[in-house]
Amino acid sequence: MEPRELLTHCQKELPAMMRCLRQAVEIESPSRSKPHVDRLAGFFAKQFRDAGGKVKLLQHPIAGSAVLAEFWAGSRGAKKPILVLGHLDTVWDAGTLKRMPYRTSKGLAYGPGIFDMKAGIVLGLWAVRALRALRMTPASPVRFLLTPDEELASQAFRKQILDEGLHSRAVLVLEPAAGEALKTSRKGVGEFRVTVHGRSAHAGINPGAGVNAIVELSRQILKIRRLAQPKQGLTVSVGLVEGGTRTNVVPETATATVDVRIPKLRDRQIIEWRMQHLKAYHSEARITVEGGINRPPLERKMALDLFRLARRLGDQLGMDLKEAATGGGSDGNFTASLGVPTLDGLGAVGDGAHALHEHIVIEQLPGRAALLASLLAAI
Repeated sequence: MEPRELLTHCQKELPAMMRCLRQAVEIESPSRSKPHVDRLAGFFAKQFRDAGGKVKLLQHPIAGSAVLAEFWAGSRGAKKPILVLGHLDTVWDAGTLKRMPYRTSKGLAYGPGIFDMKAGIVLGLWAVRALRALRMTPASPVRFLLTPDEELASQAFRKQILDEGLHSRAVLVLEPAAGEALKTSRKGVGEFRVTVHGRSAHAGINPGAGVNAIVELSRQILKIRRLAQPKQGLTVSVGLVEGGTRTNVVPETATATVDVRIPKLRDRQIIEWRMQHLKAYHSEARITVEGGINRPPLERKMALDLFRLARRLGDQLGMDLKEAATGGGSDGNFTASLGVPTLDGLGAVGDGAHALHEHIVIEQLPGRAALLASLLAAI
């Protein structure tokens, strides 16, 4: 297997790659719109089928469909496949293309979802196409799972992600690069909803008869903030507060929504226990806590061997690959928590995820596709 051959092939394929990418970007796929995500799932199902894959569309009654595609099912050697993860959904509402159309300018391509992460899926597709065109057969089968709701914490097909991960020898994630770096660690993500139940009363006539839920919640927020350990990477952010009905009524209820990011799997039990055992300062107030850590961390130790392999292959492709950590989560967090080697950030180079200037660097696409193809062949 020669990475340079793969690179040369992918460079020749860049115009075809860009045509496919434009089609994908112009099929809008907001997470909460099943018809839109289903349409993109159908598009990529056909693309993977045309590339020689055995493809299934996995239906869901509420969320969009997922795409499962398998290549080299009869490969020699290890029976466990390599799993490649991606997601079809974007954060952009239907109609965004009108104000943010697909376009290219000065070597960049713009459009909703192009960086996060439609270009990544196209790279995965062309990695397979390159291997097949050059008659390079990986030692292990390769399975792609494209989910419909990663931006909403991957609820619809989480069991499928875990099942596929558990039966895989390695996982490669098509999320965008960090600059040009691969992602070797991601924080776990959690959300808690803390509600204080007090007692209403007339604020002017008899305020002492009430239990002010907002005051109690304010004290709880200060306590919750102290759970953070920023030097260790554990962050706690109260991002939404609601409470009260009228200025002349002692508020009966108040609620805070708390974002938590954890760097280590062991942090999960500690932070969930502390949140669930918040005690009220006022003897007549009551606190309820919902939620928890919904995405475990991807710890660096789970990515390190794969990153070292990618770095060696990158050297042969003329890439000086670095590693990076990020506070955001991906579907790779789930597979890493199972103890399966997982490497993230193998998607496009660009900037502006979830932002109006979202874009990719066009000239980087062949190299990234060749890197992914080389990994599939070398693992």
